[in-house]
Amino acid sequence: MPPSIPRATYRLQLTAEFDFDAAAAIAPYLRKLGISHVYASPFLKSRHGSTHGYDVIDHNVINPELGGEQGFERFSAALKREDLGLILDFVPNHMGVHYADNPWWLDVLEWGRSSPFAASFDIDWNLLPFRARGGLLLPILGTSYGQALEQGDIQLHFDGATGSFSAWYFEHRLPIAPERYSEILSVIVANADAIDTAAGQQLTNIASRYRGLRRPNRSQSPDLKSELSHLAGARDVIYRGLDAYRAGSDRPSQTTALHHLLERQHYKLAHWRLAASDINYRRFFDVNDLAGIRVEDAATFERIHRLIGRLISEDKIQGLRLDHIDGLRDPAQYCRRLQRLIRNARGNERRAFYLVVEKILGEDEDLAHFAGVHGTTGYEWLNTITRVLVDDNGRSSFEGALRAATDINSNFSSILLASKRCVLETLLNSEFTVLTRLLVRIANGHYATRDFSADRLRQALELYVLHFPVYRTYIDADGPSATDRALIDETITQARAYWPSAEQSIFDFLRSVLTMDLARMKDAATGRSRIRRFALKVQQFTGPLMAKSLEDTAFYRYPRLLALNEVGGNPANDGLSTKSFHAALSKRQKT
Repeated sequence: MPPSIPRATYRLQLTAEFDFDAAAAIAPYLRKLGISHVYASPFLKSRHGSTHGYDVIDHNVINPELGGEQGFERFSAALKREDLGLILDFVPNHMGVHYADNPWWLDVLEWGRSSPFAASFDIDWNLLPFRARGGLLLPILGTSYGQALEQGDIQLHFDGATGSFSAWYFEHRLPIAPERYSEILSVIVANADAIDTAAGQQLTNIASRYRGLRRPNRSQSPDLKSELSHLAGARDVIYRGLDAYRAGSDRPSQTTALHHLLERQHYKLAHWRLAASDINYRRFFDVNDLAGIRVEDAATFERIHRLIGRLISEDKIQGLRLDHIDGLRDPAQYCRRLQRLIRNARGNERRAFYLVVEKILGEDEDLAHFAGVHGTTGYEWLNTITRVLVDDNGRSSFEGALRAATDINSNFSSILLASKRCVLETLLNSEFTVLTRLLVRIANGHYATRDFSADRLRQALELYVLHFPVYRTYIDADGPSATDRALIDETITQARAYWPSAEQSIFDFLRSVLTMDLARMKDAATGRSRIRRFALKVQQFTGPLMAKSLEDTAFYRYPRLLALNEVGGNPANDGLSTKSFHAALSKRQKT
């Protein structure tokens, strides 16, 4: 039986070319190496052809491209024969979206806010301008929307097997809202000149039966689709009649018909560049086809952990590596729920279940307490090891070489600040706009703060996030810890120093919202949920801002000593003395 805490792990990147059977074959070799646990890349169902597995589309299916359930059983048996444990890289923060393979996402496109999965995605439905009914921005087009329409790149299709209509943009499926089927059927029958045929008359009857607001509803939709799928002669009429929506540069009426139909959907198609300014769903950093999920929602948590719970109960995984813990709205709450799931799954088992989080700690930052978590995946420790290998005597010669070869300033903090501004104004501008609008609504909710203009509030919030020194705080429904409150206070002080106006009270207001102190005031009852939402969403924003600014931008602008340009590291650091290194070892041993 493998030890509860790994002695040594070996990471396997599972792909279609290196599947469960290939991994099972090397189990004896790994045991001979002294490995105690295999650390497997995500092996739940992901996008077809995925080479990494982080674009999960179904958390409750073992990836068939890796060998599916049967392949996993063979892999698990091979590990047990060699007394090897298994740690799974699990992704609770996001799912792969767009295209035509994520059933949750497709359901949200079809049903909008009434979809049972709408609460699982972090969508701001009312953000889109000039959109009375709200909607979800889909930045998937390679050209402008107008061009895509006129070039015929967006096409309306009917699936005879399922009785459903969808628009398609190349490999992207865009389900049509069933409440629009009546309109479509009427147009199709007329265009196919089939009003006097038996099939045409039956299609017309179906259209009239489901005409009206929110008809069919969700319970009626299966019957409607079944009728369309099984109606004799219907497919021929529909396929001919779809020409009424066949857009093209020389077909203005058909182009307009398709445009009007698309405008009545729960989504809005857009050029991919609009994601930087208008996107209204939370992403994994700035990756448009990885949408954040609201694992803080109890139903969503239960849905994505069913398979994991079963594998734990069957003792087929002995640990989890939690990907991107900082993306979650409330990581502490998530870990508590996960601990309950693990305890329930394991019954009377008292051996430790190994749990580590992928967390980037800033310098001198301690890991917040999360229930059952043994530690991080180790970025900060790798940087500590690197620094003790750096000889400080060489620092001046490296800095001299950098100045001689480039015009780079040796002041890394100014480079990081400029990088943050760049990312804020480009890649994450739309997410920042969502936060700003929410802050403006909070300010307008009280007579003492309603005169803070939207521009001033945006500028104040911008200064705050620009000077925030680590990836995030961990405020929960009860408010900030003493550590987080001190961090917020320190950042507010930094932001004030750069404020060009004598009007300082705006920062007192901002602090009261970020700490949720404002929500505890007697006259804040109407805005408490909004204040809480803002404070928690800011935490999900500062992490991506730091990551994109530090790792993906500033590191490439400051190549003094590349060994220090690692995740969680500080390129401006000096070497670490052996005395400090051993002090770090002692602290690590204790904690």
